[in-house]
Amino acid sequence: MAETHDADEPLHLDGHHRDTISQIFQHPVGHNIEWSKALSLLNAVGTVEERHDGRFKVHVGNETEIFDRPHGKDLTEQQVVDMRRMLHSAGLQPKPKGKEV
Repeated sequence: MAETHDADEPLHLDGHHRDTISQIFQHPVGHNIEWSKALSLLNAVGTVEERHDGRFKVHVGNETEIFDRPHGKDLTEQQVVDMRRMLHSAGLQPKPKGKEV
């Protein structure tokens, strides 16, 4: 699946990033999205700064959010919801199946 985006610059996302976007937009919210994969995606589509307090300041499009590293390897449900909002706001989401790029 490819993403749609509003930016003038083309995004060069690999298959892992596209898979992570698909997982983030799944309904109901997925509970097995790895933090490391989400962080890699966020780095590819925006900026991620690890702060001195161990939290992560993420800027994607016009959205900025502060994330804590989850206790396990997977995102929390709230983190998925927040990332979904950020990606959607930036025009990044999976294309419906069957649509050509």
